[in-house]
Amino acid sequence: MQENRLKAKGIFLDLDGTLVDSTDTYLKAAEIAFKAIGKLPPAGNVALEIPRRVEQRLPLDDLTEGRTKRFMPIYLGAYYALTETKSKLLPNVCQTLRALSNRHKLALITMRHVPNHVVQKELDYLGISKFFTYVVTGLDTPKPKPSPEALIKCVEALDVDMVDCIIAGDSVNDIRAGKAAGAKTVAVLSGLFLREELAAESPDLILPDVTSLPDYVE
Repeated sequence: MQENRLKAKGIFLDLDGTLVDSTDTYLKAAEIAFKAIGKLPPAGNVALEIPRRVEQRLPLDDLTEGRTKRFMPIYLGAYYALTETKSKLLPNVCQTLRALSNRHKLALITMRHVPNHVVQKELDYLGISKFFTYVVTGLDTPKPKPSPEALIKCVEALDVDMVDCIIAGDSVNDIRAGKAAGAKTVAVLSGLFLREELAAESPDLILPDVTSLPDYVE
């Protein structure tokens, strides 16, 4: 366990799939949006392909039968509305954040295209806002992950050097953003992406979930 420990002053954490279990919210948002365009909701594994593709900016027309322009505003609106009251932390995340914040400066980076105060409100609701020095949403930078821009804003806010920082997240874009910025990268398997997909990005560590992180950073 100790041989791959990473030194860090700042840690940047993703939200959906890393701290929060978003599966039910993704599925409900898909159900609402498909019904709105007159289609039956697909099976769960197909519905979960939507956020994977959205994050990577991949086409959805094969899933929406060419109705993506109508589908996406409904889907995203439903998803963001649901997260305000339906979000739930993955197990033991609060304890993990407490342990990390005792030794490191923490920032949150999410690709959600919502105002910063909306995410702050959700963090308050979840009881974890106190652990974060800084929060960046998809609206706070011209280019969200995998661009390094959000990480650059974080190092400035936390007053640390990028080489002394780690980004931990469940998606390929988290790893790509970290590498583009020059930060250390940790992939977690608690979200939508498979181990082989994350391993292909060559992160410094792959962990089952974020609760393992305190054992690997110093």
